[in-house]
Amino acid sequence: MKQSVSFRDLGSMDYKTAWDYQESLLQTNLRVKLEARGQKSNVGSRMSEVESREPQRKTTEVEPATRNYLLFVEHPPVFTIGKNGNMSNVLMSEERLQERGIGFFRTNRGGDITFYGPQQIVGYPILDLEKFDTDIGHYLRNLEQLIILTLGDYGIAAGRSPGETGVWIDAGIKGKERKVCAIGVRCSRWITMHGFAFNVNTDLNYFNLIIPCGIQNKQVTSLKKELGYNVDMEEVKRRVKNNFEKVFDVSLVDFGG
Repeated sequence: MKQSVSFRDLGSMDYKTAWDYQESLLQTNLRVKLEARGQKSNVGSRMSEVESREPQRKTTEVEPATRNYLLFVEHPPVFTIGKNGNMSNVLMSEERLQERGIGFFRTNRGGDITFYGPQQIVGYPILDLEKFDTDIGHYLRNLEQLIILTLGDYGIAAGRSPGETGVWIDAGIKGKERKVCAIGVRCSRWITMHGFAFNVNTDLNYFNLIIPCGIQNKQVTSLKKELGYNVDMEEVKRRVKNNFEKVFDVSLVDFGG
């Protein structure tokens, strides 16, 4: 039976509010895990006492009732930098960014500096990887794959760039490499948060204010730029959702809470 993932489109939401919401879902799952482990420990000790008298009885496993989520959101213009990011990749002071109405946050995700903004699909999966695959590298490759498949739906051949997390077009052609989706995650006790930022009709001029992901001399692109026309956001979201279900072998279920 497929895992169920609760899906919610948050619409337009400021970065800090969405971050706090992700954190609340992650913390709830962590509490569930800790409680389940406590129950398992208690059950194990009780069963050990019984087994000393009745060897045929076995310990009962307690499955953590964690809940998986996928959130979509569009943020007002904001730059975020990962916990190991280099501030030299931000080409403008925080004061100047504020003057231009651009937010700035230091985060607890992996990766370096990136941009979030309107007409970009930002996806935040909060998944219990113990119910999938406890391999962060494989999880990152799956996030890349769902965007690669989505681009393929539009006839665009995309792939990976060795040693550089994210989704690229013409990654193997020097001087033509361009990144269309940035990825950065956090994982705590195998519960994930943060995720991917897929440029759809995104204003790419914002990327001129940073060295995106700390990668020199490579371009950033969008689905709109590659196709040459404005793309319907809702259609792209449907395709990303469908490909998420395929790649992770799950069923998405809408929720409103």
